[in-house]
Amino acid sequence: MLWGLLGVTAFSLTLPATRAAVPYLGVAFVFLGRVAGAGVAAALILWLTRQPLPRREDWPGLIVTSLGVVIGFPFLTTLALNYVPASHGAVVVGLLPISTAVAGAVFAGERPSSRFWLASGAATAIVVAFVLQSTDGRLSLPDAALVGAVLAAACGYAKGGQLAGRLGAWQVICWSLVIALPLTATAALLFVTFPQQPVPASAWLGFAYAMLVSQLTGFFAWYYGLALGGIARVSQMQLMQLFFTLAASAWLLGETIDGRLLIYGIAVAAAVAFGARARIVRTMAARSHV
Repeated sequence: MLWGLLGVTAFSLTLPATRAAVPYLGVAFVFLGRVAGAGVAAALILWLTRQPLPRREDWPGLIVTSLGVVIGFPFLTTLALNYVPASHGAVVVGLLPISTAVAGAVFAGERPSSRFWLASGAATAIVVAFVLQSTDGRLSLPDAALVGAVLAAACGYAKGGQLAGRLGAWQVICWSLVIALPLTATAALLFVTFPQQPVPASAWLGFAYAMLVSQLTGFFAWYYGLALGGIARVSQMQLMQLFFTLAASAWLLGETIDGRLLIYGIAVAAAVAFGARARIVRTMAARSHV
């Protein structure tokens, strides 16, 4: 749980860091620069440590992980945060704990109890209500992108956490980044242009954080925690991410956290906390990977 909390602490600044960078650098620069830069760093780490190639049966899982946390989540959150505040994104992304647990049941054979699924349904309903109220009953492009980002990250977290027990935590994210590197590096060369206007230091710092911490080193602790403690249970540490991100959005970006946002956020947290205390069975299929 402590390793999971360390990963969550690292990830909690992802949305504020992205929000700080996108208005000045653009969606393509932040997304492609983030994943391509982290991919180059990951390739260097693997080369310096002389890591053997993963086994053939591990490649499909690494591809799923790569699609989820290297392509899907970074692209969709970067797109959304070009239009909405990081604090708004934090509430929608508050579905990640439950979504990751669901993905753990699908990919890793974990079996949460009915209490857990009751909490899952409640948390989902709360977030849907928040999104609908924020958009006058219509699902906007940013909110659709954030929901897609949650689904992508949940799959990438669950599959990566499953593989981490066999390949190693930092090896999983490094190989996932390297798998996507030919695509992301080529796209970066084709579509990324250096900004013509002056860029404040805060935007560069946000971009650097998203690339080196959110996309790389934060996963070292996160996947290690998922492998040790189980995907469904440790994923509930993401409950804290909502509040860390809201605090960082107010402190670093000066965003106003209104009462409605806090009410929805606390309601999601309560539902997830209720589910976190539920019994979760780790089947032989799930334990065999740790």
